[in-house]
Amino acid sequence: MSGFNKVILIGNLVADPELKQTTNGIPVTSFRIAVGRKFSKDVQQTDFIDIVAWRNSAEFVTRFFTKGKPILVCGSLQTRTWTDKDNNKRYATEVVADEVSFVGRKTDYDQSGQSDTPSYSTPRVDSAFEELTTDDDLPF
Repeated sequence: MSGFNKVILIGNLVADPELKQTTNGIPVTSFRIAVGRKFSKDVQQTDFIDIVAWRNSAEFVTRFFTKGKPILVCGSLQTRTWTDKDNNKRYATEVVADEVSFVGRKTDYDQSGQSDTPSYSTPRVDSAFEELTTDDDLPF
């Protein structure tokens, strides 16, 4: 049986992301987001989740997101292991982002209200409806 590994998170960046490159020139960024979680009926706690984004997603995050900005991350949970310099085995669990997206208002990302990113709005609907007096006027 194959497994299912999908993580969807909405949170706020804890620090400004920094774009780096692997030795092969592949863009990558690691960042942490704060995500609220209901602990009990009246108490909410915050979890700090480590995220890794690669290639276009890494470039997108470092271009448009800064500390405190809300972000939506879709990806998979992965655990990696390594041995540190003291020969201790270390583990890290993080979300590898497949998709990242804006959340919230456009002004959350650009204080001037101007942005390179497209904005979309719901078209206005004309509110002039014709009132029908009886069911006989209905076409069905």
